[in-house]
Amino acid sequence: MDFSTFKHLKFEQSGKVLTVMFNDPERMNPISTPVEKELLDFLHHGADDDSFNVVILCGAGKAFSAGGDIPFMQKLIDDPSLFTTVNPKRAVMGMIDFPKPIIAKVQGPAVGLGATIALLCDIVVASPNAKFGDPHVNVGFTAGDGGAIIWPQLIGYNRAKQYLLTGDLVGAVEAERIGLINTVVPAEELDAHVMALAQRLANGATKSINWTKQLANVGLRQVASGLMDASIAYEALSNITKDHAEAVKAFMEKRKPKFTGE
Repeated sequence: MDFSTFKHLKFEQSGKVLTVMFNDPERMNPISTPVEKELLDFLHHGADDDSFNVVILCGAGKAFSAGGDIPFMQKLIDDPSLFTTVNPKRAVMGMIDFPKPIIAKVQGPAVGLGATIALLCDIVVASPNAKFGDPHVNVGFTAGDGGAIIWPQLIGYNRAKQYLLTGDLVGAVEAERIGLINTVVPAEELDAHVMALAQRLANGATKSINWTKQLANVGLRQVASGLMDASIAYEALSNITKDHAEAVKAFMEKRKPKFTGE
């Protein structure tokens, strides 16, 4: 792959381990449309790139990813036809279908679509500073970009709905306790811990590891493919509600939204 063509993702390679980094630290690495397109491009072409066996996915700065791009949400409100350009199904299915192990290294907040992408990784390792959440409902949006799919698979339906319906964030220690993520390690040990794990996988029986991942993901792929179209449709419906417009306006005005249920 020619990594020099990417503008929103940063790449670093150590042997057979490739680190892929969301690289907009000043804005806490939101998953904007250009970022999502580059991620899809990487997942498509990286699947056949023999120069690396394992991926570490992380964010630059203090956050993994703050999730959605609020200014873009306003554009979708102003012109709902733009929603046809939004297709998180490709990102969700791309993460599930990627044949090589992906380790999420989460040093800070992973929110909304950022949390979905982190949780779709095969192993999630976080520092105590990390937080996970899908607060779509707090901006009057349906959690339709994959959160309503992956959270129940990891922690069960009722517990997942508690977080999805409230939009509450869960800290790393609690996330490990309930099975949302794999491991929490001290912040100063995070890089070394994740790299050691990645190197172990990269130097293992590559074909067996890859095929085992793909086999384990068969059921998840069936769930995701069955639900994503409905997820996107419900999210599109919420895009034209008054509550969503109010929430985006309130966010930009730095105040609490006043929901009316409309």
